[in-house]
Amino acid sequence: MTQNTPFPVSEAKMQELRRELGIKSLAFCTIRQIVQLVNRLQEISGESYIRTEMGVPGLNTPESGVLAEIAAMKEGVTSVYPPIEGRAELKKELSRFARLFLNVDIDAASCIPTVGSMQASFVTFMVANKRDPEKDTTLFIDPGFPVHKRQIAVQGMKYENFDIYNYRGEKLREKLESYLKKGNISTFLYSNPNNPAWICFTDKELKIIGDLANEYDVIVMEDLAYFGMDFRHNYGVPGKPPHQPTVARYTDNYVLLFSSSKIFSYAGQRIGGLLISDALFGKSYPHLASVFNSDRFGTAILQDALYCTTAGTAHSPQLGFAALLKAVNDGDFDFRSYVKEYGERASIMKKHFRDNGFQLVYDKDEDQDVADGFYFTISYPGMTGEELLGQLLRYGISAITLDTTGSSRKEGLRICVSHTSKERMGDLAKRLQQFSSV
Repeated sequence: MTQNTPFPVSEAKMQELRRELGIKSLAFCTIRQIVQLVNRLQEISGESYIRTEMGVPGLNTPESGVLAEIAAMKEGVTSVYPPIEGRAELKKELSRFARLFLNVDIDAASCIPTVGSMQASFVTFMVANKRDPEKDTTLFIDPGFPVHKRQIAVQGMKYENFDIYNYRGEKLREKLESYLKKGNISTFLYSNPNNPAWICFTDKELKIIGDLANEYDVIVMEDLAYFGMDFRHNYGVPGKPPHQPTVARYTDNYVLLFSSSKIFSYAGQRIGGLLISDALFGKSYPHLASVFNSDRFGTAILQDALYCTTAGTAHSPQLGFAALLKAVNDGDFDFRSYVKEYGERASIMKKHFRDNGFQLVYDKDEDQDVADGFYFTISYPGMTGEELLGQLLRYGISAITLDTTGSSRKEGLRICVSHTSKERMGDLAKRLQQFSSV
């Protein structure tokens, strides 16, 4: 081992820990297994790892949300069931946010608070994939969040997927149509900005998706968990362009999955929203009545899917989220400046990786370099993602492979910047130098 450092951890110790935790393949183990492995490696080495495996917030929640939630609890909301459709205060602010930051009009009635955006996607699958017996399959535009595929699996549904890597711009149209022509696609799902690649769909690509959704009657599920975090543009001024790009400008067949977790570091309260176009919310699908108590899309979401899963979401997180959104909508809180720290960290971290022989995997949005943000993807010449992860773990750096995200890039790792403060960038640089010098 190098003097004055516990790294690299011996290969024998790595294999011993993997056996202990039941990890047969680093490429396909869960993020939680990686977390367990890194926790054990930290105990053994006595050194804090550069933790990039978990996509969790690394900033403190703004105080206005916390105070609003505390006030709500003191007022006694804990003894009363919340309304299934959500608190009026939050529904109003979600609607305002859509108008001010997306330039899209969505009535407050079509904005439904959910237990995080994970519940928003779960209940949308539940209803959208049962509206037409001929259309029973979700198409994932990957890479993406692996748990969305688990949601499909546990509901006994079907999915297809492809990696966007080679299908940017106009190439996307032909690729999507190759699936749509089969007649079985009910929903699209993608994230924008993307987890894990941090690519951002261009307006050209979003128009292609929207146009095809109209032509083939597909519902687009747009995951906006990292809203406004393409820091190449300022999407943070209420009511003024530029506005966050969205498919909602090109189709009424959309559902927006909105989260408080990253934009406000409110992940622990599990509060998000489902923003459904007004046209889709009120649309009737005769086949829905064979499963749900209503053939109307929005009513089936509210009175069946939401009711059967959580019967709504708690009062106090809703009111905390509402307070945060109100501050943003009123121009009293600049969420973009609050989260821009992630972009600054990414810029520094990318440089350290590149200086030590690493390459970016997903590096372009058509002809533009990808933004610096919450995630980025790396590779190292001559190594698979699994091999690279195994070696980086020995040198005090964690990550996850791209294998579980639907990516075709088997050489890649996803790096999350949220838990690597600027004070730790020196540690990252030293460990990468040690790795690359071997």
